Amino acid sequence: MTSVLQRPASARTARRQAWVQFDVHDRLRMRVASKAPTASLLTEMFAPFLAEGLEEFDVTVTATDEDLVGASYAEHDYRYTEGGIFMEASRVQVRAEGAGYRVSGTRELLTTVLPLVDLLMARRGAAMIHAATFSYKGRGVALPAWGGTGKTSTMAKMMRLDGVDFMGDDWAFATREGTLLGYAKPMFIKPHHRAIYPHLFEGRQKPLVPSSISAPVAKLTTLVHPLVTQYPTLARISRRWSPEYLTVRPREAFPSAVIAERAPLGLAMFVDRFDGTDCILEERDRDWMVSRLVGNFHSEVTRHSQEVLTAMAATGLIALERFFGDKAEVLREALAGVPVYLLRVPRPWSADIASDRIVEHVLGVLEG
Repeated sequence: MTSVLQRPASARTARRQAWVQFDVHDRLRMRVASKAPTASLLTEMFAPFLAEGLEEFDVTVTATDEDLVGASYAEHDYRYTEGGIFMEASRVQVRAEGAGYRVSGTRELLTTVLPLVDLLMARRGAAMIHAATFSYKGRGVALPAWGGTGKTSTMAKMMRLDGVDFMGDDWAFATREGTLLGYAKPMFIKPHHRAIYPHLFEGRQKPLVPSSISAPVAKLTTLVHPLVTQYPTLARISRRWSPEYLTVRPREAFPSAVIAERAPLGLAMFVDRFDGTDCILEERDRDWMVSRLVGNFHSEVTRHSQEVLTAMAATGLIALERFFGDKAEVLREALAGVPVYLLRVPRPWSADIASDRIVEHVLGVLEG
């Protein structure tokens, strides 16, 4: 059965506390110093997991570094010990703390925290994936894809159907027991979504770039992102007024929807854009999907997130091969007996047309 997401703490309550606390599906506990420059962003992005009264934590985030006594040096890139690392370029410190980690820095730290969440969740039997997720008549569906493929548009079309509960449009977790765990973080609505989410554009004063130039603007945003995130106040202003997208909560996008926390995984369909004239649906095997899920998530995180893992592996804080192996094994067990497909969608199709066909193929498999 589908489980409905309920969390005990509100964002407003969390900000009044010395620590903002999060409990990610009862598998990972995180706390963020409420006065840390990154607290606002982390509270927004991990809002579905806000909690209170937790006592032990796997990830702690602060603004204050601690001395790395007797540190070694990797040229000008890292300063490190057996228990911690300071990344010179980003001015971020990560230290082992028990079975978890303490992260510190004065920049926005979402992209530092994310690979640690991925790492720790894999150790606890839940692999993080980059996918649109929902439950259909009690069965969890994961649609992993590259960014810009049409996940957010497809979600709007699916949510119009009876028996569909929202789980997330970007990130989720799959457990070794075969359960899909949702992540209803904020959604990024772009200019080309106007026809699909018209209610989100009504009365909006924020100017958005025309769809015709959204791609070059997105490339520019990617280039300046590492610089902007060094200054949290500037980053907050940039996110608020960025002409590239609107940031909306799932409840705002789907006012009458059920937001589900978990469902048994019933289908995984990787959606790809290609140089073709019509959709092609191909059944694939489990090992193929495992490789795509691991590689796709790692590729879709920011360069800084990738560098965090590289730095930790290079200095002995983690065994990178073990992490990817653990994650792959979790996904292999999660996908046992689950139908696995590749859906190739013509690249020239608009998000509106592509999402209609994606929904058609998903329903064809689920009801076939």
